[in-house]
Amino acid sequence: MQEKSRKLLTRGLILILVFLLTLLLILNRDKVQDFGHYGYPGIFLVSVLSNATLIFPIPGVVFTSAMGAVFNPFWVAVAAGSGAAIGELTGYLAGFSGQIILDRREFYDRMVELMRKYGDVVVLVLAVIPNPVFDLAGMAAGMLKLPVGRFLLWCSIGKILKMLVFSYTGASILKLFELP
Repeated sequence: MQEKSRKLLTRGLILILVFLLTLLLILNRDKVQDFGHYGYPGIFLVSVLSNATLIFPIPGVVFTSAMGAVFNPFWVAVAAGSGAAIGELTGYLAGFSGQIILDRREFYDRMVELMRKYGDVVVLVLAVIPNPVFDLAGMAAGMLKLPVGRFLLWCSIGKILKMLVFSYTGASILKLFELP
C-alpha cells in the first residue's frame, strides 16, 4: 500500500509541475522568442519551450519559418524538430502521471484506442501534421506506457519532417523578396 501511495504522490507532483511549466510559458511567451539570437541552440531551446505547453500552443512553427530564412533551413529543421520532440515529453509525462484526468473524454478514449493499435504510426503522423491534438497523443502514449525512447524516436522524425517544410518555406519566402 505504501508503494501505491508513493507512486500516486509522484504522479501527482509530475502533473502539477507540467501544468506549472505550461502556465509559466504562456505568461512569458513573448520572452521565449528572444532565444533565437543564440543560433541553432537558441532555435532548439525555443522549440523545446514552444512544445512544452499543454493544449495552449506557443507558435514555434512561425519562429522556425523565420529562422529558416536566416540560417541553413536543414539545420534549423533538425534543431527545431529535435527540440519540439523533447518539449512534447510534457504531454507524455502528463499522461503517465495524470491518466485519471482525461480518461473519461470520448475523443481521448478514441485516441487511446488508436495508440493501443498503431502507437508508433499515430505518434509519427500526428507529429508531422501541425495540430493541437498531438498533446492528447502524447498523453495517451504516456498513459499506455509506450517506451519513452520509441515515443521520442517517432516524435523526432515527425517533428523534423514538419519543421523541414516550415524552415524551407521561410527560406523560400525570403528569396521572393531578394533583388536580382
